[in-house]
Amino acid sequence: MARTTGSDGARTEEAIREAAVALIAARGFEATTLREIADKVGVQPGTIYRYFPSKAQLLVALLVEHLEYLLASWATAQPRTDDPVERLRALVAFHIRSHTLRRREVFVANMELRSLSPGDRARVVALRRRYEDMLTGILRDGMARGAFRLPDARIATFAILAMLTGVGAWYREGGRLDKHALIDTYTRLTLQCAGAEPAPVAATARAARRQAPSLTKTTA
Repeated sequence: MARTTGSDGARTEEAIREAAVALIAARGFEATTLREIADKVGVQPGTIYRYFPSKAQLLVALLVEHLEYLLASWATAQPRTDDPVERLRALVAFHIRSHTLRRREVFVANMELRSLSPGDRARVVALRRRYEDMLTGILRDGMARGAFRLPDARIATFAILAMLTGVGAWYREGGRLDKHALIDTYTRLTLQCAGAEPAPVAATARAARRQAPSLTKTTA
């Protein structure tokens, strides 16, 4: 067995979360066992129960942590302006950066919602809805101000988030597009979806750079 992680409880819990995310992303929740997670961390399987009552509750903790991270990070990163176009640009940059930084967490959150009990699923969905509501609010504000032309802000929310979240499935660092060019492209696509004039390259680049310091990788 691998060397046991030190007695620091917080570090052990963090290591369990990180190992669980890696294994579930690679193999799926049902195929991943607590023994495999324990082996990856370097602890006895019983140690996991000190932090999580069951494998199911470990999954809930991973999904809740991921969504709470997004909500808290956006609360810090969002621009202090009431301009809906500027806020939309900033949210696109934030979403792209966070979802390319946390690929495994995003994958698990999207694929394993089906593995939750009805009560736990409702809890996670409520957090997801709060994130969706942030975008819906920006779109509705832009519609009221004449900045966006949309038939339905809620449907547009789902369409835009699906497009933005999908970037994690194909984008890789070191490819044809760097992160700034990626954000600029998705910002233009999003503004076009919203019925707004495409943002100048310089403006979208500034919005992307403003997001960079606000996102740091945390384990889930």
